[in-house]
Amino acid sequence: GKFAEYHTSDDNLKFVQPQFLGDSYSKYLQTIFVLENNKKYLNLNPKCEPQLGKRGLYRQIGGQKISKNSELAMFWMLSLSDGLHDIIGISEKSGLEFEVLLEAAQKLEKNNLLKLAD
Repeated sequence: GKFAEYHTSDDNLKFVQPQFLGDSYSKYLQTIFVLENNKKYLNLNPKCEPQLGKRGLYRQIGGQKISKNSELAMFWMLSLSDGLHDIIGISEKSGLEFEVLLEAAQKLEKNNLLKLAD
């Protein structure tokens, strides 16, 4: 390879730049966060569509308190929370970010619409 020092006991810190260390550290933290928070949920009412509006989980006309992505995340979580799909899998299928889906799952769980799968 280009660097004889690469992956040997002769690693040379002259090749390491501080801004890249910080970026690597942030990526490690994000990876750990995802791994620790990746869960499978069960929809507690899978045979019908729950009333999200009365629980304050759906946008009111004229009042944009909840973003469209948050609503989409709730719909994806409700649809795929069968105890088999985890949040990473739902993220891959939906194209939504893990954090948005996790927040949706937590809101739905707080409102007794989802529960953690065993």
